[in-house]
Amino acid sequence: MDSLVQLETRPAKVRPRLPEFLRKPATSFPAVEELKRRLRGHHLHTVCESARCPNIHECFERGAATFMILGNTCTRGCTFCSVPKGSPEKQAMALDAAEPENVARMAAEMKLAYVVITSVNRDDLADGGSHHFAATVRAVRRALPEARVEVLTPDFCGDLDAVGRVLDAGPHVFNHNMETIRRLYRKVRPQADYEQSLAVLAFARRHSPDVLTKSGLMVGLGESEEEVNQLLADLHAAGTEVATIGQYLQPTRRNIAVAEYVPLDRYERWRAYGESLGMKSVFAGPFVRSSYMADHVHQRAGDAR
Repeated sequence: MDSLVQLETRPAKVRPRLPEFLRKPATSFPAVEELKRRLRGHHLHTVCESARCPNIHECFERGAATFMILGNTCTRGCTFCSVPKGSPEKQAMALDAAEPENVARMAAEMKLAYVVITSVNRDDLADGGSHHFAATVRAVRRALPEARVEVLTPDFCGDLDAVGRVLDAGPHVFNHNMETIRRLYRKVRPQADYEQSLAVLAFARRHSPDVLTKSGLMVGLGESEEEVNQLLADLHAAGTEVATIGQYLQPTRRNIAVAEYVPLDRYERWRAYGESLGMKSVFAGPFVRSSYMADHVHQRAGDAR
């Protein structure tokens, strides 16, 4: 009798099924396409588009957008992010000197009362792009002196002088995202450091105590409820006053897969826990993103101060 060789087979990894509460209908509004056209006319980018935010139609329809400066190419390879990536040695990534004024002009045209400015990571620049970031804040403050300005900054490789430079330009809210729990940093943010990001937030609180400090994180990457609680405690200990928590949604097949679709009741427990620590506001829900409804989050947190 011939011997039979049975090949060992491993079952394919079953990905979680998208629950109904995470399904958004496909929509198209003329106002959305018009806003995109105007942004391109000013040679501007938004993180809403580059990061494939699921809230883009909702926000663009109500005339809100998060400007992304320092170009549209990031020097880091975070596994969750769909923003285009590139190496300074292989790609010309010169800064657009007109970008600060273009952001200010577009914000004024949109009649924004609350302006959110973020950026790609520019580790190729000696200052991480902080002078350009600060120039953009100042330009917006000149164009819209009554508006509130929120910055969502990179870690600037831990250069606190660069962080201070952005703060000295006069934003009302300083946001730096932790993104995930300590255990998952190497997998999710391989070129970042958990303690370094906490140090950026702690410095911002000390340097500019009148500026609201904020941070955001994603869930559904394999973290436990207790690990998120620990991150909230670490944020509070660093002086962070506002946290946002939302479901990670894989933007492309090249990005890290979703480990879990977090049930709705867990967001409420995280909100209650963070606020029990003394945080001014924890905005948590499946579609929450760092800049989503930022004006309302700022108002709520400001009222709690």
